[in-house]
Amino acid sequence: MPFTFTKCPIDGLVEIQPKIFGDDRGYFFECWSKRDYEEAGINLPFVQDNQSRSLKGVLRGLHFQKTKPQGKLVRAIEGEVFDVAVDMRRDSHTKGKWHAVTLCAKKQNQFYIPPGFAHGFLVLSDSAIFAYKCTDFYYPNDEGGLLWNDPDIGIEWPDLGMEFLLSEKDKTWKGLNGI
Repeated sequence: MPFTFTKCPIDGLVEIQPKIFGDDRGYFFECWSKRDYEEAGINLPFVQDNQSRSLKGVLRGLHFQKTKPQGKLVRAIEGEVFDVAVDMRRDSHTKGKWHAVTLCAKKQNQFYIPPGFAHGFLVLSDSAIFAYKCTDFYYPNDEGGLLWNDPDIGIEWPDLGMEFLLSEKDKTWKGLNGI
């Protein structure tokens, strides 16, 4: 199999490492295979691909959709990001817990986040191009978010020696206990 699937401490989260074939000309790898992902238990249909470019210190998130949750398969195409998922599933014994994976273009690792999680990332490198496949479409009227530094969640963001750059919207989300 051209992928290694590693389950994370929170049920449903999976880190994925593709097998990279490289030589002095460059490299090749499969970045997604419906068959292999389904065999690993990741079998929701992906309906939308998104991509963003951000500078060092940009923090995007923590975003979720309220009634139409999206599963996401995320990766850094260029650069490095600290990627975070927060369990928002109502009946989960890990509700409010978080898990992070550092995604980097050199490793080409990926992070699968099933529906029911808030998601965000912090750019660690000078810039990053971030790509994500989604299992549902984006609905602006269904958007929700969590405050990135909610003390009740306690995400341990890396110290970059600078103030993080957030959108005005991301600065105003409420904490977990306020939603």
